[in-house]
Amino acid sequence: MGPLQIKDLLLQAPESQSVILKGWVRTKRESKNAIFIALNDGSTINNIQAVAQPGQFSPELLLTVTTGSCLKITGKLVESMGSGQAVEVQIDDIHVYGTADPEVYPLQPKKHSLEFLREIAHLRPRTNTFGAILRIRHTLAFAINKYFNDKGFFYLHTPIITASDAEGAGEMFRVTTLDLDKLPRTDEGAINFKEDFFGREANLTVSGQLEGELGAMALSKIYTFGPTFRAENSNTTRHLAEFWMIEPEMAFFELQDNMDLAEDFVKTVISYALEHCKDDLNFLQNRLTEEEKSKPQNERSLPLLEKLSFVVDNPFERLTYTEAIEILLQSKPHKEKKFQYPVGWGIDLSSEHERYLVEKHFKKPVILTNYPREIKSFYMKLDEDGKTVRAMDVLFPGIGEIIGGSQREDNYEKLLERVHEVGIDPETIWWYLETRKFGTAPHSGFGLGFERLVLFVTGMSNIRDVIPFPRYPKSAEF
Repeated sequence: MGPLQIKDLLLQAPESQSVILKGWVRTKRESKNAIFIALNDGSTINNIQAVAQPGQFSPELLLTVTTGSCLKITGKLVESMGSGQAVEVQIDDIHVYGTADPEVYPLQPKKHSLEFLREIAHLRPRTNTFGAILRIRHTLAFAINKYFNDKGFFYLHTPIITASDAEGAGEMFRVTTLDLDKLPRTDEGAINFKEDFFGREANLTVSGQLEGELGAMALSKIYTFGPTFRAENSNTTRHLAEFWMIEPEMAFFELQDNMDLAEDFVKTVISYALEHCKDDLNFLQNRLTEEEKSKPQNERSLPLLEKLSFVVDNPFERLTYTEAIEILLQSKPHKEKKFQYPVGWGIDLSSEHERYLVEKHFKKPVILTNYPREIKSFYMKLDEDGKTVRAMDVLFPGIGEIIGGSQREDNYEKLLERVHEVGIDPETIWWYLETRKFGTAPHSGFGLGFERLVLFVTGMSNIRDVIPFPRYPKSAEF
């Protein structure tokens, strides 16, 4: 089972029992009376302090104990004399697994910028900030799988290589085995994909939703949780080229059921993180407060734990897109021309509009429904008025939309009409259309970008900092 982790050792009662510590040195401090080594193994934000006596070890050995070096320490667990920790280890023996030359090791005990840490993504998990983020990321992923399992959903693995474009976005990474130096051509001069591995064009998936719906039409309730890819040339703090998506699809769920599930889902997984990541969240909250000290009061974020409680403790306000536009038209920022983007029925709401509704108007998370058909995807169920669709977006403080979903169009003729309308060739999704011919049923689902959730829960401001190895334009280094 390996050695006891530092997380567990810190909880033990100190009885001078023998313990073995393994981890990386965060700091080493020498005074007249003792040598203090702070060790961390990634199991917790908290270091354990190990103490040696002056002269106990050779100067040559102590010279190799530097920030970043990896040690095995054998000693006794005793009550700590210093403040800040209940226990510490009296060192009997030090074994150095690996050294880290302080002249070249980039993570010295000082403040590093997030931009700099992105350049050393292979080492940044060793920092307090990224250790905390990655532990929270794990906890949220576990909570998501647990939530759906407990609710009777089946985990469906949808394809990563696909020939369909679920979003109609068109910005996809192409998958091919063709020799790019001598591409086979048709008589018309186009690339002949019949000679490619799959005998047709193929891409990395932008969403598992369409295949997820096929699963729901047999298993009733499924969810996907997998990587998705968008070839958008977006250099922003909110976009990644590779990210993870959670997409539940449910047969016999209508719009109301879909909203209930989305609300319960985010509240449950955030509560789980609040319960199981207290130390990491406290650390990130303090980090955020420190970061924002220089900002004027009105530009500072809510304290992190307060923001998370804001979501968990409030019932989500539900209203239609049309009602939301009315509120925005009557709002002070609109009347005083403070909004950057115009407001009017038919617009795709921008993040500033969404945040106004959540943070200023309702002061609670919001679910907007029944959007104009023109700004939503082809698969959403048409409302009776023919102008709007049964879409729903969940809006959070600080970021705006976090979940997008809808009741899916289950009528074959109406769906086919929409497919033609948006210019998709029905032949490419014949299998999707067929589910509306054979035992069609009302069904709904939604999508949540996992990194958006991690961004929200950690209080970080750049999505590149909540995934271990971010992919974005001109960056696939690690």
